[in-house]
Amino acid sequence: MAGLILFLMAIGSGAAAGAQAPSDNDHTLQAMRDEMARAKSRLELKIPNIDQPVRPYFVQYRLLDLEVHEVVAEFGALLSSTQTRNRFMDVDARVGSYKLDSSNFVSDEGFRGFIGPTGQVGIDRDYDSLRQDLWIATDQAFKEAVETYSRKQAYLSSLARQSDIDDFAKAEPVQLIEPRETPDWTSRNWDQEARDTSATLRAFSEIHESRVTYYLVYATEYLLTSEGTEIRQNRHFAAIEAGMSTFAADGVPLNHFYTTYATRPADLPGVETVRKGLNVTGTELMTLRAAPPAQDYTGPVLFEARAAAPLLAQVLGPAVNGARPPISFSPVMEQMLGNLGGKSDWVGRLGARVLPASVSLVDDPGAKDFHGMALIGGYAVDNEGVRAQKVTLVDSGNLKNELMSRRPGPDFNQSNGHGRAAFLNDAKPTMSNLLFFSAETLSAADLKKKFMDSCRAEKLNYCLVVREMDNPVISLLHQEDFSELLASYGGGAGNGDRLPLVVYRVYPETGREEVIRGARVIGLNTRALRNLTGIGNDNFVYNYMQSQNNGFAGTALGAFGSAQVGLPASVVAPSLLFDELEVRGARGEAKRLPLLPPPPMSPAK
Repeated sequence: MAGLILFLMAIGSGAAAGAQAPSDNDHTLQAMRDEMARAKSRLELKIPNIDQPVRPYFVQYRLLDLEVHEVVAEFGALLSSTQTRNRFMDVDARVGSYKLDSSNFVSDEGFRGFIGPTGQVGIDRDYDSLRQDLWIATDQAFKEAVETYSRKQAYLSSLARQSDIDDFAKAEPVQLIEPRETPDWTSRNWDQEARDTSATLRAFSEIHESRVTYYLVYATEYLLTSEGTEIRQNRHFAAIEAGMSTFAADGVPLNHFYTTYATRPADLPGVETVRKGLNVTGTELMTLRAAPPAQDYTGPVLFEARAAAPLLAQVLGPAVNGARPPISFSPVMEQMLGNLGGKSDWVGRLGARVLPASVSLVDDPGAKDFHGMALIGGYAVDNEGVRAQKVTLVDSGNLKNELMSRRPGPDFNQSNGHGRAAFLNDAKPTMSNLLFFSAETLSAADLKKKFMDSCRAEKLNYCLVVREMDNPVISLLHQEDFSELLASYGGGAGNGDRLPLVVYRVYPETGREEVIRGARVIGLNTRALRNLTGIGNDNFVYNYMQSQNNGFAGTALGAFGSAQVGLPASVVAPSLLFDELEVRGARGEAKRLPLLPPPPMSPAK
């Protein structure tokens, strides 16, 4: 349940800002207004030996009214079906000024000042109960901010040189009050759909485990700030995510996954469409099971569009973040961010060439679709109450802009409406709908020919084509398996290690293709993107979830998200040809195989 809560805070809402408050029995906003007025006028703390009492210069209330229907099934049988409603609040108080305040500081006690006191509040929208909760939380948040500000000032005074970048950017107040929506849980039989779709995998006797999960979400999000922002907007989202596992003959575990997302539950694909997708995924997993392990390789690599889009999500996620990292009391945090790729290597390079001269990169929260294919990353107002803006990040290969929240950075000091966050998380500059364009493209046939010509010129026996990238958060069904992967992979993510899932050897003399398993790409970072040798015209829409897990958000691991712990986003990209990449051969550790074969299973009806 906690994962589902994390996922919700930045699902897009397309309603226009400026709507008038409807007449309903929702006393939430009034309770927030009244307690905010009291905090602004009366909240202060007298400190010994200081003449003037300390007061907060900024206070923010967030509240999430959340209804979730989650259905999990395997091989046609329901594992669980739950429907819940909860309301959660978060209070943030800042001490100091926009120039220097109590936020964005990692002390010797860990993160301080990112998140105010949080908690669960009553689901009845009762005015008095909510005011009581807000009163206690505001008091706690303010006292913590005073302590953190003192620690931060003491630490900064010990530095020989302090940053001249502000801690917080001013923003115009926004008013957006939408009518509350009533969830529709009955238009489709979700339990039966989960049974029917998961039964598809009965056809694959060697799939040892599988999970098909439906997430259906309706929420109302409230935001009130001492600057005058007042927001009540509806959030709705839906996902179908499936993971499945098997073993190769040598005992190496293999996994695959299937996902589909929609901005509303009603827009999820029907049973037959999902069955077809699961059948393709199951067939690919069986092909991987029979495939030889990958060998070490250096040479041309072609990422087909289906793999290129998630690759860009992984590589560009940290690069386009223009905010300054938090001030750290300890070098441990600096080292962790570096290892995980949590620092942008584009910051400080405005005007420099960062991609091929033909390429432009745009992030557009207002886009609803691309040539009729739905995009899921859109929103009208970000999670800091700033109106969303379309941002041209790269123009003709040159860096022109960065995604900004209200935390200023070295290159820009104002938000452009990209401060996104999941519940209780600090808002970070985060992609919405990222569009990768090139003025010079090749047809699929011409790009394949260029790839094969490069392979022959290198006199290689074979070259590699990547058709799909892995998302281990979904494909791995057990936490211990994911932890094991992180132990071997996480440290290399910041240096460009990537996890392709479906990879083929292509033999240039005959054109024969052979699937391999266990490959890992090394050193594929933003510098490698700058030297692309071919770009296709076959754009693919990749809808996915950006992880909000601690340690993942904003790093090279951020593209490994799920509906439980992610923010919705889309990347549109074509096939990409790299002249030379290094690929490591399979190094998966073999496990003990089951002693008996799987039992017979009746086919799906």
